[in-house]
Amino acid sequence: MYDSEQLIARGRRVLKTEAQAVAALEHRLGEDFAEACRLLLGCQGRIVVTGMGKSGHVGNKIAATLASTGSPAFFLHPAEAIHGDIGMITAQDVVMAISNSGETEELLTILPVIKRLGVPLIALTGNHDSTLSRHASVRLDISVPEEACPLNLAPTASTTAALAMGDALAVALLEARGFTEEDFARSHPGGSLGRRLLLHVEDVMRKGADLPMVGPATPLSAGLLEMSRKGLGMTTIVDESQRVLGIFTDGDLRRTLDRQVDVHTTPMSAVMTVKCKVVHPRTLAAEAVHLIETHRITSLPVVDEGQRLVGALNVHDLLRARVM
Repeated sequence: MYDSEQLIARGRRVLKTEAQAVAALEHRLGEDFAEACRLLLGCQGRIVVTGMGKSGHVGNKIAATLASTGSPAFFLHPAEAIHGDIGMITAQDVVMAISNSGETEELLTILPVIKRLGVPLIALTGNHDSTLSRHASVRLDISVPEEACPLNLAPTASTTAALAMGDALAVALLEARGFTEEDFARSHPGGSLGRRLLLHVEDVMRKGADLPMVGPATPLSAGLLEMSRKGLGMTTIVDESQRVLGIFTDGDLRRTLDRQVDVHTTPMSAVMTVKCKVVHPRTLAAEAVHLIETHRITSLPVVDEGQRLVGALNVHDLLRARVM
């Protein structure tokens, strides 16, 4: 059996080693980091991130982070590059190469091509005197005193340091570009933030023949049939120009039945709720959710600038759109 305390102690030692490796980077950031940021900000093409082995996995993540935060980027596998994919690099790009040793053979093989293109090269390396460092336009020191591996062999602390440096670059660029929450949402349309910031009421509302509406003189009995047919748990009451005068909901029905009114002779105007809550088509769906939750209602008419009915939605529409 493995001793629990020993396993926990080993885990803590790894975390401590990697935390110290990342903390050490903070004090190394200087003009080289600023120059790397300026090169990336000035890039007219794309940021090409490359690295072999574990550094390649880290590079893949850095490229994805850059791309999702406003800096177009992609990952180029150096082994594939030397077999044709080097053609993906253009003279407008900036290359970011990751290698702890700075002597990765596949990276050194593509260095002459990068030089011939005149493409700026940013090197993230743990060896400041390496071949990669000497050929780089900018060198960023990601060296670590030791790996978290007890054999000091498996890339652990070094890959964590490389990943952290990549994040530092991406976030510095994000802020320099004035990248906003809305920009982030446009890069993540399938995520919860994307739905919250990009989805509008007009994207989820019912419209046309699906809209429940009756006139103010319509008997309550006919209004109930309209509610049942349209399945929104409410009906709007509109004038001849389809301007919304009020709303009648399931809750209004319960209150009306308590008054024992005649459903055949009572007009909708006598039982509707006036000054009801409405939204506009370009209102964010998230704002509609907030309105529904704040006022504890289940349905909303959607109106244009002239208060004319153009749509309707309820909590089920918002749930289906995954904004609730």
